[in-house]
Amino acid sequence: MTVIESDKAIVNASAEDIFTFLCDFNNFEQLMPDQVSGWESTEDSCLFTIQGMAKIGMKISEKIANTEVKIVSTDKSPFKFDLNCKIGDQGDGTCEAQMILEADLNPMIQLMVEKPLGNLFSFIVRKLQSTHQ
Repeated sequence: MTVIESDKAIVNASAEDIFTFLCDFNNFEQLMPDQVSGWESTEDSCLFTIQGMAKIGMKISEKIANTEVKIVSTDKSPFKFDLNCKIGDQGDGTCEAQMILEADLNPMIQLMVEKPLGNLFSFIVRKLQSTHQ
C-alpha cells in the first residue's frame, strides 16, 4: 500500500467552515495549481487532467462531520485510490488540514506519481490555508 501525505497546514477558519468547503467539489477548482486543466465538477464529483500525467476522476464517498471528507477514485482514473481530507479542530477558531492518499500501486507507477501527487496535495492544503486568512 502506497501512502502519500501532504504537508499539514493551520487554516484560519473553523473546522466546520473547512469541512463545509471541502464537501463541495465546486470549491476545489480554486485550490488547483496551473498544471490542472479541463476541470469539471458537481458537488459530489470531479474530473480533471494533471499536465504530464493523466485524467483523474474522484467522488466523495463519506463525510464525517467537521473532521474528515473521504474521497475515492472513479473509473476515469488510471488507478484506484482513497483520498482522505483530514480536519483537526485547534480550539481557537482555526483548524489543521491534511490530505492523505492511499493506493495499491505497482513500483513503477509509484515512482512516477509519488512526488507529483505529494506536491499536488501539499499545494492544495497551502492554497486552502491562503484562501482562508
